[in-house]
Amino acid sequence: MATYSIVDLSRREIFRMSAILGLTSVVSTKFAFAQAALQRTPGQIRGPFYPLKPFDQNADLTKVPGRPGRAEGQILNVTGQVVNLKGEPVRNSKVEVWQANAHGRYKHRSDTNPAPLDPNFEGSAVLTTDTEGRYRFKTIKPAAYPVGPNTVRPAHIHFEVYGKQDRLVTQMYFEGDPYNSTDRVLQSAGRTELLITKLLPPPPEFEPESKLVVFDIVLYAG
Repeated sequence: MATYSIVDLSRREIFRMSAILGLTSVVSTKFAFAQAALQRTPGQIRGPFYPLKPFDQNADLTKVPGRPGRAEGQILNVTGQVVNLKGEPVRNSKVEVWQANAHGRYKHRSDTNPAPLDPNFEGSAVLTTDTEGRYRFKTIKPAAYPVGPNTVRPAHIHFEVYGKQDRLVTQMYFEGDPYNSTDRVLQSAGRTELLITKLLPPPPEFEPESKLVVFDIVLYAG
């Protein structure tokens, strides 16, 4: 098993260790964040497909209440921590998420993409962070989709986070997507590495064929 010195850990790796292993005292929190300076998560556009109906208060987006089927696509377990620039958890913050389905289409009347809808995928939910600022939800990996004759947006998931003092609209992307480098929205972030995530092997408590995604969110004051 690998061992780490705190000076070898990036901010994202510190969060990942806590999110996956559930460790609240891997090292002194203050010392850890002193070694890994935090930067606010870059903002992104809200986009035209913000849900029209109330958000489901359900952390499993792969199922629609009352339907026996399951959403198509690669199952993702998305988890992370919402903190402020001091590294303090933002407790009880509201986290709204919405996304396209595995074909690249939103369940929204303004989406004219001819890709098929998935009757077993609503594509949105609202979550509340716990006392450590953590959130978690299950979903599917969205697909890229066209936004013009020569433009394709990379796969992404939208987030809108409401802290006690701050509000942040952003988007989470996936490493290796061929459209990341040409996407104007992503590239406008500057620090694109703060928005691009990896598909990781799942811990034992998750489905063997699923993937783990860690996306940590940093607000100014919280």
